[in-house]
Amino acid sequence: MAYLAPISPSLHIFKNPQLTRFQFAFSSPNPLLHSRSGIQNLRMSMNKRSVVIASSTTAASEKQKKRYPGESKGFVEEMRFVAMKLHTKEQAKEGEKQTKSPEEHPVSLWEPTVNGYLRFLVDSKLVYDTLDEEATSPTYAEFKNTGLERSEKLATDLEWFKEQGYEIPEPTALGKTYCQYLKDLAEKDPQAFICHFYNIYFAHSAGGRMIGRKVAEKVLDGRELEFYKWDGELSQLLQNVREKLNKVAEEWTREEKNHCLEETDKSFKYSGEILRLILS
Repeated sequence: MAYLAPISPSLHIFKNPQLTRFQFAFSSPNPLLHSRSGIQNLRMSMNKRSVVIASSTTAASEKQKKRYPGESKGFVEEMRFVAMKLHTKEQAKEGEKQTKSPEEHPVSLWEPTVNGYLRFLVDSKLVYDTLDEEATSPTYAEFKNTGLERSEKLATDLEWFKEQGYEIPEPTALGKTYCQYLKDLAEKDPQAFICHFYNIYFAHSAGGRMIGRKVAEKVLDGRELEFYKWDGELSQLLQNVREKLNKVAEEWTREEKNHCLEETDKSFKYSGEILRLILS
């Protein structure tokens, strides 16, 4: 009945006797014909208005969809788009972040240390151990044994360092805090947890590999660690996980997807702090 609202103001003329007499003086001699004509005009007006409203609603809906870059390619592309904007221009052409922290400078300008690198590897192993542990739960069964797991590879690398005479440090308070945060998310906030899962694994397979190579050239005589090797074709492993992530996200509401995207900043914050250990 909402369509009656715009019509009611025109009825005020019946409250004025003079206007009423004036109207009937020029009315059709056949009141029924006049009434039918008025109804037809009203219906035509309402139909036109309905078309305008429907068109406006459709246009607004289409405009809203355009707010999510990458949506047509799947949710992983949406996550990638948001993540790339949190890079600096030196790190990625899509980057919009200003360079502030030491680890955000080009790797060629870094001055890493072996001990700092070890702290980074130890905390990284703790993070990947947590991801592996959560993948055993029914909620994240899709992401078990994807081929991207890094825990065993890191264990091998840390054993090698030990054989070279290096003392393996304990995980830092930062690493422990992040892992507890991941566990809490996995239990209470799956969309946010998936955001971290995606950024940790996919970032390591891209920029992480380049960082590993550059750091190895400076402190390990170019030795390639197992951390940066995969069993199988990496591109296919990533594609398999990408498809699984897209499939899971198909069951989410738009609000849940947006919540996942909003967690990207925290994911970068924690990962950046652990990466910074290389320079300590």
